[in-house]
Amino acid sequence: MEGTVQKRGKSRGEDGFATAVDFLLANARLVLGVGGAAVLGIATLAVKRLIDRAARPPGEDEKPDQKSISETWEELSLTGASPKLLKRGLENSVNKSLPAVIKIEKEDCSPSSTAEVPKLEIRRVPLCVTLQEKLLHYYQSHVTLSESDVAQAKQKALDVCMEIQAFLRSKQPEMPLGEMCLGGSLFDGLQVVSADHACLLVPLLIEEKFWYFVPGEETILNTPQFWMVRRTNLEYFGRGSSYWDKFIVGGYLSSNAVNESLHKLVMGSMNWPALGSMLDCTIRQVMGSQELKLEIQQEQSQLFIDILPIIRFEETVLTSQPESKGNFENLWCRSFYTDEATKLRDLDASDSGLRLCCLKILKAVCKDQPSLRRVTGGHLVNVILHLSDTESDWSEAALADRFLQVITEVTGYLEQGFLPSYFNSAVNLLSELSAEEIDEIGYTFYCALSNPDMLLQRGV
Repeated sequence: MEGTVQKRGKSRGEDGFATAVDFLLANARLVLGVGGAAVLGIATLAVKRLIDRAARPPGEDEKPDQKSISETWEELSLTGASPKLLKRGLENSVNKSLPAVIKIEKEDCSPSSTAEVPKLEIRRVPLCVTLQEKLLHYYQSHVTLSESDVAQAKQKALDVCMEIQAFLRSKQPEMPLGEMCLGGSLFDGLQVVSADHACLLVPLLIEEKFWYFVPGEETILNTPQFWMVRRTNLEYFGRGSSYWDKFIVGGYLSSNAVNESLHKLVMGSMNWPALGSMLDCTIRQVMGSQELKLEIQQEQSQLFIDILPIIRFEETVLTSQPESKGNFENLWCRSFYTDEATKLRDLDASDSGLRLCCLKILKAVCKDQPSLRRVTGGHLVNVILHLSDTESDWSEAALADRFLQVITEVTGYLEQGFLPSYFNSAVNLLSELSAEEIDEIGYTFYCALSNPDMLLQRGV
């Protein structure tokens, strides 16, 4: 009974409050005008909501108010306006509330509409979690070269090679040269990141009865990597019997003298602007380099060609590399490049391994990282060949393990300061690096053992 009386009293109180509010709003319009009545209405409505919220029982679920202040303002303004303004305001409110998506859907559904909704292109980015997945993704997206780029670079190098050979034969027909050929990683499938380097091999035809190949261990320097070519039988075949006698210095065939002669013939005498115009590219010699090097540029592509004199004697290949032998102008560098590449390819063919893949990833890493750019493909090939003698599993599943193991091996060789050549253990392949360079390379690889992902970040 008591509850019923309280409810009735509460209902009467609310009705009385509502009647007072309506009376105030009706008379406020006459006194304050439409704008004043609207402002008074907003204030009154806010007070009423506060009172209702305070009088609501604690257990009752509160529903959030969905109307914003701007919508409440429009509602109160329309309430006190004339019928014409009310109709216009309602239309404006409805138009504002309609989303643009509904309009687009209606236009698409109409048969007369020809507009098409633009399709969003979604690119899938592979999610690489394990190191093996990251290595394979790095290999496929960054290391490998497109067939078109490789074919274009090979053709351009071949065109230049033919022109140089034709020029030398016409200019110096008496010079005993073999058939020139192109070599290097571009033609062996070992080039990475970009097809930008090739090597033009210029074979010198040496008469065996006039010359003797002195192994590095028998020279005064006692360096197995660097050989000498000595003139013999001068008592029977005097100077001038061999074309190459003009390049003798101290009784030995001077690699520097041969390089200088070719430099004058090829670099100084050939009309490179005319040749470049004929081949639809720009050809110029690289200045500041001790080697014979050409730069070929066509549109956005760039190709460097090293012109390298070589001497072949049975299974021995000697090359003229001025940067490797320092100030000793009579030295020739013993090269195992062909043997190393062939051995690595044969090992992969025998067990379907990924030694070449691992090598190319490491070459790209060293090319990308500034601190590792002194590490050559020759260093990495020999490390992998040494490791292959003890590790037989070079499958795809073991790629990450072999990758880290090669880095560990390189770090160990750097700590010792000695990396033996696979085909001649007496040759130290690290002899060309300074102590500072060895420390920097070793530190980078040491840090990579705990964080190998750092090697897969492309440097500048």
